[in-house]
Amino acid sequence: MKKLLFILCLACTVMVGYAQDFHQKKLPPKVFVPKGQWITGSSVSYSEHTENNYDLLIFENINADGYTFKVSPMFAYALKDNMAIGGRFKYGRTLVRMDETQLNLDDENQFDVNNIYQLKHSYSAMAIFRNYIPLGESKRFAIFSETQLEIGGSQSKVANGRGEALTGTYSESTDLSFGVTPGMVAFINNYTAVEVSIGVLGVNLGKTKQVTNQVETGTVSSTTANFKINLFSIGLGIAFYL
Repeated sequence: MKKLLFILCLACTVMVGYAQDFHQKKLPPKVFVPKGQWITGSSVSYSEHTENNYDLLIFENINADGYTFKVSPMFAYALKDNMAIGGRFKYGRTLVRMDETQLNLDDENQFDVNNIYQLKHSYSAMAIFRNYIPLGESKRFAIFSETQLEIGGSQSKVANGRGEALTGTYSESTDLSFGVTPGMVAFINNYTAVEVSIGVLGVNLGKTKQVTNQVETGTVSSTTANFKINLFSIGLGIAFYL
């Protein structure tokens, strides 16, 4: 898998370099982000949910609540016209409380799922490389391709039951990923821009360690590759070009 990751990194680097060289030789030079410009920004999202006697597929009488919070600051520096390198940091926190839910597979298989509590927070650091391509003669709109190399981890705990019947699992994970994310940038004014991006390619390596009831331990390793548009990776943020 390490060889595959290396080949993907090399291929994307060559493709980005070729595209930039083609753009400079075949088309009139257009500068969207000039050399020496700093780029900084952030994306923040928060959502919460509450279910009261809600039914979803095989789940019935769901009574639960929770929230999800994510923040991702970013900075970059333009080494050349329309080319920037920098870093991005991510932090996320998720809480889910489920008081009472019934799992209904059929008339003879019904189970009660009660008193579940899950808290998870994740963090990561990412090196990024951006290549901008202006749209026509516009100075306010452009598309970009962002190559990302990310390392991070997460911690979570899950508790089930109450009193003497309480059980719990604590997990720690470490992840390494490589991805390519295209997007579009639109300037609101001379210094502020809105950015939209979506993941289309990614390779992820992960390892998770678990401890259940402070006695039983286990590990799981995973390798995944994605070569299609990932609608769950759509990002919306604001950036300042200084």
